Amino acid sequence: MQPSHFLGDLSGLWRLDQRPPIRGLTWDWWWWLVMLEDEEGRPTGKQLMTLWSTKDAPRVEVNGQTWRPEGRPGVDAHGGMSLDGMVCAWWFDGQVMHDAVLAKRCSMVVLPGGHPSWPGKVTPGRGAGAVVPLLDEDYSMGLEDDGSGFWLTLNPMPEDAPFSALDLRLEPISERLSTAREATATYAAGLGYDILRLHGTTAKGHIDGTEVRGTAYFQKVKVQAPSVPWYWGVLHLSDGSYIDWFLPHASPTLTSLDDRAWTSRDVGHVALSEGGLLHDETRGHTERFGRVVVGKENEGDLPVFSIRMWNGRVSVDLEVAALARAHWTFDQPTRAGLRSHLTYNEYPLEVRRLRLEDEQGVRTEADFEWIRGNAEHAWGLLH
Repeated sequence: MQPSHFLGDLSGLWRLDQRPPIRGLTWDWWWWLVMLEDEEGRPTGKQLMTLWSTKDAPRVEVNGQTWRPEGRPGVDAHGGMSLDGMVCAWWFDGQVMHDAVLAKRCSMVVLPGGHPSWPGKVTPGRGAGAVVPLLDEDYSMGLEDDGSGFWLTLNPMPEDAPFSALDLRLEPISERLSTAREATATYAAGLGYDILRLHGTTAKGHIDGTEVRGTAYFQKVKVQAPSVPWYWGVLHLSDGSYIDWFLPHASPTLTSLDDRAWTSRDVGHVALSEGGLLHDETRGHTERFGRVVVGKENEGDLPVFSIRMWNGRVSVDLEVAALARAHWTFDQPTRAGLRSHLTYNEYPLEVRRLRLEDEQGVRTEADFEWIRGNAEHAWGLLH
């Protein structure tokens, strides 16, 4: 059953003070991945990524654009924040990737629903709040008074963007996918991360006046640790199910200082941790995987990933191929005049093989009307 509002603990949604900041390492962002139906019937659909970010660093080069974050977020007595940040987006139209259609540095206001300046009347505990870039354009995102839906607005887009205006509403899709869940880890010397996720929502609205619909994934992230290479991916399935995998790793790509799509160094890795998740809406249960194996081959400049996950009760075997590539580069000065580098890649996916096996039998990609997803692969070491 579709809940009337988002569930779980949303109290940290509009806060950045979970950890004392570490200069050069602390990085915060809100991130939406929206996967939309395609009017031409392509099961892989269209995709939009949008993020609002701030970083505690004196200087960062983002896709060659210099960003000098001005101070740490300022917080008033009611939890409202002002921060120096960037709002960014890419758009995949079902065939072509429009990379970095938005990459704008700006001041932002983060306003929790309980703030005296909030324009509505909120339902306590539902997580109302918003991120609002202080621009002539409306590039805002927020959760409505009663927690029943997020809005995401990009209007107007830059002149060279493939669309001029987008307005989406993102609502709960199921209790299993639309309950906020947190992952956190703390290492030595205050290093660690905090991630708040909504694994799935519905998505509906308009792009340039044309009605669109689909699903979406959300995460709010705080990282204050060197960013090592990783593989990550997410799939939404037509029956309401969800699959993801995550494999941070050590590899020769740790030393990469460029954004080339494929290099001879990208030939192997050693997993630092392994994790995967299946929300099985048809079976009505959730499975976590502590054994995850990710392989990678290339077809031209685009990767094909093979993923195996198992836990003794359920196994997942996947082959997913990238349809296009969006990539962002980050270069940050470090000691002795050197620089650290991270290349972050995202790939809309085509599922070529799915084998989902449990005690009730085997399901394959043919058992689903559509499967839409996205994968990440990052290299370098940002510190």
